[in-house]
Amino acid sequence: MNKFQSFQEFLATQSTEVSVLGFAVNLLIAAILAVLLSMLYVRFGRSISNRKLFAGNFLALTMTTMFIITIVKSSLALSLGLVGALSIVRFRAAIKEPEELSYLFLAIAIGLGLGADQRVITLVAFLGICLAIFLRSRMRGREENENLHLTVTSHNPGKVDLGPIAESLQAHASSVKLKRFDETDAALEVTFQVEFDSFENLTAGKTALNALGDDLRVSFLDSRGLG
Repeated sequence: MNKFQSFQEFLATQSTEVSVLGFAVNLLIAAILAVLLSMLYVRFGRSISNRKLFAGNFLALTMTTMFIITIVKSSLALSLGLVGALSIVRFRAAIKEPEELSYLFLAIAIGLGLGADQRVITLVAFLGICLAIFLRSRMRGREENENLHLTVTSHNPGKVDLGPIAESLQAHASSVKLKRFDETDAALEVTFQVEFDSFENLTAGKTALNALGDDLRVSFLDSRGLG
C-alpha cells in the first residue's frame, strides 16, 4: 500500500507548469515552419497526387503534434495515459508514395522538436533539410518535356496486360517510364511518365491505347500543373 501511495505521489510531483508565452511562441514557429514545408513540398515534390491538397495537412499535423508533446512532457501521468490512448486509437492513411511519408515525418518531427522546446535544434535541422532538398533538386534537374503522367485503368484485367500497353506507348512517345503498377482481380491500373514530341503523337498514342479494349480508361495529368 505504501509503495502504491509513493508511486501516486511520484506521478503527482512530476507535473510541471507550461509557460503560456513559450507555448504561444512555439506554436507560431510551428505554424510558420509548416507553411514553409508546404511550399517546399509543392515546389520540389515529385508525387503524382495533388501536392497542394496533400500539403494542406502539414499545418494541422505540425501544430497538433507540438500541442500534444507540450502537454505530455509536463506530466509523467499524461505520458502514460497517452501510451494507453494510442493503444486504442488506430490511424489509417492511404500513403502510396514514400515521398509523402517522408514529408509527414518531417512535419511530425517539427512538432516534436518545438513541443520539447528545442527551438534552435529544430530550426537548424529544418533549414538543413530544406537546403538538402533544394540541392538535390538542382543536381537532379527536371526535364522540361517529361511532364505528363499517363494513367491507364481497366476493369477487365484479364483482357489486357502491361506489355501491350507499354508497346502502344513506346510506338508514339519518345520516352516512357513506368511509375506505378497496381493489379487486382477486379481492376488494373498503370501509371507512366511519358514524353511526346508533338500533340499529334499524343493523340495517336491515346488512340492506340483505346484500341486495346473498350473498357480501357486513359487519363493524362500535367505534373507541373499540380503545383
